[in-house]
Amino acid sequence: MKKLRPTNNAQRNTLLTDYSQLVATTTKYPRKLFQTLKTNAGRNNQGKITVRHQGAGHKRQWRMIDFKRYPQDGIEGTVKSIEYDPYRTCFISLISYHNGSKTFILNPTGLKVGTKIQSGENEKIPIETGNNLPLRYIPDGTFIHNVELKPKKGGQLIRSAGTSAQVVGREENGKYVLVRLKSKELRKILATCRATIGKVGNEEHNLVKLGKAGRNRWRGIRPTVRGSAMNPVDHPHGGGEGKAGIGHKSPMDPWGNKTLGKKTRRKKPSSKYIIRSRHQAKK
Repeated sequence: MKKLRPTNNAQRNTLLTDYSQLVATTTKYPRKLFQTLKTNAGRNNQGKITVRHQGAGHKRQWRMIDFKRYPQDGIEGTVKSIEYDPYRTCFISLISYHNGSKTFILNPTGLKVGTKIQSGENEKIPIETGNNLPLRYIPDGTFIHNVELKPKKGGQLIRSAGTSAQVVGREENGKYVLVRLKSKELRKILATCRATIGKVGNEEHNLVKLGKAGRNRWRGIRPTVRGSAMNPVDHPHGGGEGKAGIGHKSPMDPWGNKTLGKKTRRKKPSSKYIIRSRHQAKK
């Protein structure tokens, strides 16, 4: 982490990620690895605001991350650089394969420039950080990330900074593997689904303190006005003299719906594959 000199109020409480640890060894990338995304600032095609508090922000490019790793099965790759991704909390690594192709992957903790990585569908793939293989060949107790939910769909779980899951067991018939997520939820995942060995890097991301409103504006996040500071015509909490209460029992959103404690989850079970939910684990 990087702490700024407290020469003003904004810098006094600022704690940022230290990007000097990143290693970029090249400035030439295949153009297919980058894409420019259109920003809509929270508006729909009629120009009406459908998502509040969005707009402006710094210009950025989307990096095409390889969540599947199937095309490179059996081909050894080398980590060429570790880089910043403006759309992600974690860092990414540029991988150069022996067949000449280059891809970006999520950078796990401990993966360094020059490290060799592999991916494949057999048990010959070593259990080392950055390697990708089916869950059936990953031993119990191993930490994993970028976990698939459906075979060949690509990793969907455990992709943000500092997160990881752990293989804790498997069914007798070998069809499902038991995985414990970061939330302590225990769920079954098909043994043919693939995962990457290791924990996602940049684990200190949760300690970041932006320090000033301007840094949120750079990220495309606009200010949020309190409902109690508005007029009654603009919000259910508005009106009154001075700092008045909200005037009714439960807080509401700008459209009059109950919020802050109102349960919105469906009563039916979220999934038959969840053995122990995160709420049960907390109890």
